[in-house]
Amino acid sequence: MNDRPVYLDHQATTPVDPRVVEAMLPYLTSEFGNPSSSHAYGRTAAAAVATARTRVAALIGAAGPDEIVFTSSGTESNHLALTGAAHALRAAGRGNHIVTTAIEHPATQATCDRLAGEGFRVTRLPVGTDGRLDPAGLVHAVGPDTVLVSVMHANNEIGTLQPLPELAAVTRERGILLHTDAAQSPATVAVDVGALGVDLLTLVGHKMYAPKGVGALYIRRGTPALRPQLVGGGQEHGLRAATENVPGIVALGAAAEIAQAEHGTDAARIGAHRDRLLGALTTAVPGLRLNGSSRHRLPGNLSLTFPGHTADRIMTATPGLAFSAGSACHRGDTTPSPVLTAIGLTPDEAARTVRLGIGRHTTSADITTAAELLVSAATAPVRP
Repeated sequence: MNDRPVYLDHQATTPVDPRVVEAMLPYLTSEFGNPSSSHAYGRTAAAAVATARTRVAALIGAAGPDEIVFTSSGTESNHLALTGAAHALRAAGRGNHIVTTAIEHPATQATCDRLAGEGFRVTRLPVGTDGRLDPAGLVHAVGPDTVLVSVMHANNEIGTLQPLPELAAVTRERGILLHTDAAQSPATVAVDVGALGVDLLTLVGHKMYAPKGVGALYIRRGTPALRPQLVGGGQEHGLRAATENVPGIVALGAAAEIAQAEHGTDAARIGAHRDRLLGALTTAVPGLRLNGSSRHRLPGNLSLTFPGHTADRIMTATPGLAFSAGSACHRGDTTPSPVLTAIGLTPDEAARTVRLGIGRHTTSADITTAAELLVSAATAPVRP
């Protein structure tokens, strides 16, 4: 009998799909070669990396595998995109202005902070109460010295999807690079770089049922050469020096192939689970608030502000569930989430907000259990 908590934290990380484990196992055992080696072991590893690159490119509609650079994480991909593009374009005399939003992942926010300390001008645009950026705001923010705009595809806390095609229309007309952090999206949302109009796109393995420690950056052909952050051996088109993490890359390729084939059916099933859970909670807990757009959001995300009870109190009362009281990237931080305050929540409301993340392996029984436990916790008398 499985007595582990029901897992509802898929925005923090996803379990590795058994099919992904099966695909990567040979490269943890017998196929251990270095892809840079010219002998048979190296050629086998290099071929596996090439296959994975093709699969990742296909997932996002890239023009070819040459547009994919493998990294160690979403944080590294974001850093390479932002820092690499900003420094290269400033050195070319293009400008030193970067535009982003107030609700980006800390990996983007911290990189922008560092760039600001290096003399770049950074503008952080507000979002509406639904968590979406108004393209008109971007029109007013950019100028002749703007070299880069970074807006995440789906927010990791409130699940809101941004209007990237409309934003791309603004940047493309002005010759400004557009980067998006799409870490949260590909497992359940179709991500096509052509339709989105982006020049740079971040992918993360552990958000799409691959292991932690592998990610990728899409770089559109014709994008000005980024300045590498890691130099040495010249791997990954000279943009990311280090011996490739072959098992992780193979896993990311397998996860990409599965996501491409199944994200539609996954999204429908997960979305139905989400709607059933939200319906049960809304009916039983008057005053419950859904944060973020109800229409433009990830199928599996619920950001909910409960009346009366803090998130910590609800989590303590529901040991049979695993979920977050906000972004998992801020463990131990008691300050209000910048994302929640950006959409208008007060510190008290932010403290009463939880994030529920439904995923590929969540069952109908899991949703029933979650509804029962959360309703019980949320409707219990508030003790002083």
